[in-house]
Amino acid sequence: MKRYAIGIDYGTNSCRSLLIDLEDGAEAGSAVFHYPSGEMGILLDAKDPQVARQHPQDYLDGLECVVLGALAQARERVADFDAAQVVGIGIDTTGSTPVPVNAEGAPLGLLPQFKDNLNAMAWLWKDHTAHAEAAEITELGHAMRPQFMAKCGGIYSSEWFWSKILRLRRVDTAVFEAAFSFVEHCDWIPAVLTGDTNPLRLKRGVCAAGHKAMFSAGWGGLPDKEFLSKLDPQLADLRDRLYSEAHTADTKAGGLCAEWAGRLGLPEGTAVGVGAFDAHTGAVGAGVKEGTLVKILGTSTCDLMVSPADRPLADIPGVCGIVKGSILPGYFGIEAGQSAVGDLFLWLVNHLVPDSYGKTAGEKFANMEKAMEGRKPGATGLLALDWNNGNRTVLVDARLTGLLLGQTLHTQAYEIYRAYIEATAFGALTIIQRVEEHGVKIGEIITTGGLALKNATLMQIYADVLNRPMKVSRSEQTCALGAAILGAAAAGAGSWQELQAKVTAVREKVYHPVPENATVYRELHALYHELHDAFGTAAWSGRLDHVMKQLLDLRARQR
Repeated sequence: MKRYAIGIDYGTNSCRSLLIDLEDGAEAGSAVFHYPSGEMGILLDAKDPQVARQHPQDYLDGLECVVLGALAQARERVADFDAAQVVGIGIDTTGSTPVPVNAEGAPLGLLPQFKDNLNAMAWLWKDHTAHAEAAEITELGHAMRPQFMAKCGGIYSSEWFWSKILRLRRVDTAVFEAAFSFVEHCDWIPAVLTGDTNPLRLKRGVCAAGHKAMFSAGWGGLPDKEFLSKLDPQLADLRDRLYSEAHTADTKAGGLCAEWAGRLGLPEGTAVGVGAFDAHTGAVGAGVKEGTLVKILGTSTCDLMVSPADRPLADIPGVCGIVKGSILPGYFGIEAGQSAVGDLFLWLVNHLVPDSYGKTAGEKFANMEKAMEGRKPGATGLLALDWNNGNRTVLVDARLTGLLLGQTLHTQAYEIYRAYIEATAFGALTIIQRVEEHGVKIGEIITTGGLALKNATLMQIYADVLNRPMKVSRSEQTCALGAAILGAAAAGAGSWQELQAKVTAVREKVYHPVPENATVYRELHALYHELHDAFGTAAWSGRLDHVMKQLLDLRARQR
């Protein structure tokens, strides 16, 4: 009998499902649900642009919609398909996206008294309201528990668990006191499916715990009460209502409960895997292994690498954590990334690109790409810093902002677009250089996500800037694919190694660097690096009066 697994991928603006044949990875069904709440699924606050929340009901409605949709599609596509052939369910979500819950595990945002309170909703990964709290945690960590800071790249982020909890404690006492506990989105959905959302019993994933909540078996789990009490005594009290164990994503969280079996049309008892973050399952679905960097190119980017856990691994300043078992069991998972890539391009199109390029965003992107054809690197005379949503790696500073240098009265919109693509590529190179400096060698790069599939211009620029071939994952939905692999492993349908070997592959098209372009980009990157350190670090000293002139000289040479 054929066996299938379904991966459910919760993104920033929508969730999607992927039903795969476990023998060869053939995609039997898929469906997408766009979150209806807020602006493209994000609850915003006009008074504070740092706010980004989500409604938990969107998660539940999406769960039912995408599973039923994938099953319906499979019945149309595959002869004799039967839902009983689905052996495992895997879940991935954004993160850190903590949800305040009551003692039964119900999100406070679903309760009548908090239905209009943004603070009671899920705190989406891109919420940066806790930047001051993150700085406070970083300062205390270096003074009191330097080992905590060493494993999270040296700087705690406003995007992460404890920053957000501490921020809530300070801005909304009523919601904080009503919250018995806090559960990451990726942990809450498997708990819902298995019918036990009790915060003290549900299984937490090491992915979220290790990378965002400073959990490590090396120091007894979560940060100790003495440390937490220095931030706020209420956080020390909260520790008892969180968790003491964290599990790899190939672990079974439980069996599908009767209620959700009925709602989804799947057999009761179907294995549900422990949840993980979308980028981490995306790495699994792209075929991550030692020496491979998986780069997920979307609204933001995540860079994922692994290193065998039986070998020493140096701490790497500026990365988003080094956690044993967070991507693959038996390996250290290393996460880095950039806070705005696709979001940066979309901002440009929505706010600055004139209608002469087209009426829709798609038309504008397509026409700007056409305008770039035949243009040489450096010919725009522009250089940008891609920090419009802060810097995730390696500076880890949400209060950094974007910069565009070299504009003249003749600058065109497509040239700005190219400069932004180049800036994100320079940011990607900065990450690679940092991890390689600390002993993690990158032998290949596999990309995934919408930009990798749809934007050939971007992919070629990345190949030229990084001076490395850029491969593209075969699957268009590697996050959901990786979740399905891990859900199947949790069901005992094979080891993750066996399943990954069967169902993952890269596409025939590979983007190779053009040597003369790579040479020019080395010049541009040197200038980018100066701007990066000048505006992003306190230790920098020097001068910048030469930068504009060099950009002009390079522009003249390349034109």
